[in-house]
Amino acid sequence: MTHFGIICPPYPGHLNPQAALGRELQSHGHRVTFLQIPDLESKVQSEGLNFYPIGEAIYQPGSMAQTFAQLGKLSALKALDYSLGFCQQMVEIICQDAPKAIAATGIEVLLVDQLEPAGETVAEYLNLPFICVSCGQVIHRRADVPPFFTPWNYQNSHVSKIRNLLAYYFLDRSCQPILQTINHYRQEWKLSDYRHIYASNAQLAHISQQPELFEFPIPELPSHLHYVGPLRNSSPQLFTFPYEKLTGQPMIYASLGSVQNTKEAVFHCIAAACQGLDVQLVIAHGGGMSEEAVRSLPGSPLVVEYAPQPDILAHANLTITHAGMNTTLDSLTYGVPVVAIPITFEQPGTAARISSTGVGEVISLQKLNISNLRSAIKRVLTENSYKNNARRIQQSIKLSGGVKQAANIIEQVTERKSVDLVISH
Repeated sequence: MTHFGIICPPYPGHLNPQAALGRELQSHGHRVTFLQIPDLESKVQSEGLNFYPIGEAIYQPGSMAQTFAQLGKLSALKALDYSLGFCQQMVEIICQDAPKAIAATGIEVLLVDQLEPAGETVAEYLNLPFICVSCGQVIHRRADVPPFFTPWNYQNSHVSKIRNLLAYYFLDRSCQPILQTINHYRQEWKLSDYRHIYASNAQLAHISQQPELFEFPIPELPSHLHYVGPLRNSSPQLFTFPYEKLTGQPMIYASLGSVQNTKEAVFHCIAAACQGLDVQLVIAHGGGMSEEAVRSLPGSPLVVEYAPQPDILAHANLTITHAGMNTTLDSLTYGVPVVAIPITFEQPGTAARISSTGVGEVISLQKLNISNLRSAIKRVLTENSYKNNARRIQQSIKLSGGVKQAANIIEQVTERKSVDLVISH
């Protein structure tokens, strides 16, 4: 059996799917350990996985909550810019501490989130096999594929390629502090420079939790890239929900994820847009709203901090989301169409896929108002094309294999790598 180590950003949108993958590998008899900052110890252990702390000499305990709070106040490029300092610190922590942690725990294979590229650098330095895992969109770093932070659709034309390359150029320039920190260690470890942020060097396998149909029509994809669908299984964490308060009306489920959930104005707009419609609005705000803000919401939405999202979506008719990949995929798993309000990070790119696959409507934050949102809600609820397209993706998810397929692929490529190493010696 193999001891796998997981390196990923310390955000729930990455921790939760990676934890599901870890539990699946554990069910196959493997050992799985998260290498993470100390603030995440209880979270990781509550998911039924091993935890090993990194960054104790650098990381200030509790500072992640402050980072989340500040990110929740920002949108678009300002949120991306603010996150650079935290990302740079994570690179420093991983490069400084992960090699020692891997040696101490006996980790043999790394599962590295594509948005934590320092993990690949550590794997290369230690000559460890690694698998790249994309919990958000796959970041292709190709001229024909729009960058993850843009709302652009796929167009394989000369003009769109120039536009995409310019956007990638400015991404690399803005991420210079991260690239410089990675390359400081790569030079120290006699590795070639890492020139483009989020350009994975994975060769064994690249696992994506997108189903293949929820992707642009990109030609000539690498053979080691696998669209397996959502990485989900039963978490040991339990959430209670007041099911007795459900009215039986068509349900609209609204969530802004775990970082953007402090945007009370957006929740207020959602509640106002649903007021007067023959629907029941269920809002899960993840602790981002004050009691006063909840009381001031228009209409009579059912508001909770946390909800058992899959269970609720099994009863939903529509999801209103910030276009986070996890909420979007959970909705499509149940054939539920969406109205997306992308805010920052990869959300515009996920929204572009929502639009291109016809599973919902997209409203930019700049154009968000009660009238526009209510019109989008009515269209998605009444026009059959959205539901039909969502069911197409639902069927694709059923056929993709999910976390079980991901674990099988990881086992196959690591076993093959082990055989190749034995033969080479």
